[in-house]
Amino acid sequence: MKLVIPPGEFAGYVFDLDGTLIDTMPLHFAAWCEALRRCGLGRDLDEDYFYSLGGVPTRLVAEKIGAHYGVTLDAAQVEQVKEAIYLDRLGEAKLIRPVADFARRVARTHPVAIVTGGMPNVAHGALAYARLDRLFPIVVTPADVPAGRGKPAPDMFLLAARRMGVPPERCLVFEDAEPGLAGARAAGMQVVHVPSRAHPQ
Repeated sequence: MKLVIPPGEFAGYVFDLDGTLIDTMPLHFAAWCEALRRCGLGRDLDEDYFYSLGGVPTRLVAEKIGAHYGVTLDAAQVEQVKEAIYLDRLGEAKLIRPVADFARRVARTHPVAIVTGGMPNVAHGALAYARLDRLFPIVVTPADVPAGRGKPAPDMFLLAARRMGVPPERCLVFEDAEPGLAGARAAGMQVVHVPSRAHPQ
């Protein structure tokens, strides 16, 4: 994987977690499929549709999937079941090495932050497993913003910039999915698209 870094000087760096720093998206997809089967979806989850929701908060994903398929789902129950399955399988995940190496390099001289659609227990669990927890003292999740203001809204990115003490326009964001790319751009930040489905899963 070759990262295309835009020219210019950046004062802070923001990284999505799933599919950007850690190759967890196949695990998330498998966990979603199993959780939805248990919770009554009654059909297979379309993989392309799932990936189009990358970075969206978990409970909102459950609501969107229910609406997409015309099925009434208990979004809170789906979220709970899905996250438990995912955390149980987290040991299978691998680092996305080019992004992780870049993060380690810039963290020596610049503030860095995580902005993720996963809730705190899931995000911190993944970071600890990948031994990236000490690298990222700033972790922004949907729990840090008002309900409904996760990706693709800019709120989490703007909060990360504030916590880093960096103007949004001087932040560079690494993201793999369109909701996160849209949120970062809405916050006035430049982006690096990480092609998470282009490397071996």
